[in-house]
Amino acid sequence: MNKKIGYLIAFAIAVAAPFVGYPVFLSKLLCFALFACAFNLLIGFTGLLSFGHAAFFGMAGYVAGNALKNWGWPTELGLLAGVVAAALIGLVMGGLAIRRQGIYFSMITLALAQMVYFGALRAGEFTGGEDGLQGVPRGKFLGLIDLADDTTLYFVVLGICVLAFMLIVRTVHSPFGQVLKAIKENEPRAISLGYDVDKYKLLAFVLSAALAGLAGASKTLILGFETLTDVHWTMSGLVILMTLVGGMGTLAGPMLGAIIIIALENKLGDWGTLLARVSGIEWFNTIGEAVNMVVGLIFIICVLLFRRGIIGEFIALAGKKKPV
Repeated sequence: MNKKIGYLIAFAIAVAAPFVGYPVFLSKLLCFALFACAFNLLIGFTGLLSFGHAAFFGMAGYVAGNALKNWGWPTELGLLAGVVAAALIGLVMGGLAIRRQGIYFSMITLALAQMVYFGALRAGEFTGGEDGLQGVPRGKFLGLIDLADDTTLYFVVLGICVLAFMLIVRTVHSPFGQVLKAIKENEPRAISLGYDVDKYKLLAFVLSAALAGLAGASKTLILGFETLTDVHWTMSGLVILMTLVGGMGTLAGPMLGAIIIIALENKLGDWGTLLARVSGIEWFNTIGEAVNMVVGLIFIICVLLFRRGIIGEFIALAGKKKPV
């Protein structure tokens, strides 16, 4: 019951947010929150650490962008094309990497993702190379909803992200999700019970890739462009950071982590200017140039004080307070 109330409060805040904040930035937050939740489905509930999720996020954006700009596809089909492309890349990468475990699995995903990155760099006609894919139109969703208005676009993206989050919740609590948890906790025992663990891992990998692709395609629709930054390995590192800060293995943790990290990246300079104005300390005007340092400091604090992530620690604390 408490979880349902929490979700309702979060949904109410999300509905009211565009009337207070900038809808495009808030839509971007939603995309990264979905990206982090997709990654958490793999690492938090299956125990697989992938360094290659940027490949799904970025390539879905490129496919969706080309579908909308160059192929003339409707908005919903463009997004779907990005999801399918990410799922297919995930199927290939997962099929190759799933045969290994631990750090070997992680390194294979990193190597394959870097191959995707260099492929995107050289495929200038498709990706725009270093200039990126520019001028992606928003169009009309389902042929009815004009996405030219930022607030309208926000609510469409909110609906997409809510449906995707519901799919993740349903997956985690389904028999399939319980098998994934069993694989994470004790893989040899899952094998002894007769489960084909490689098949379950691959399915989880492809589902995670598809959802990451949905986030990437939606981001391209929102901003109207796609660049190599989204395919680079640093994007994979960023989503790992989001998940760890918010709480790996929790449903809401990655969303909170994404909000914190992306808000810092985009708004730290504005907050520094405000602090300088209020306090009179000129040093705060330069804090926007030290985003990576501030993010790194937050990560260190979370590692030292919040081993389970912010949400994970709150859940553990609430569990301790319950009477036995």
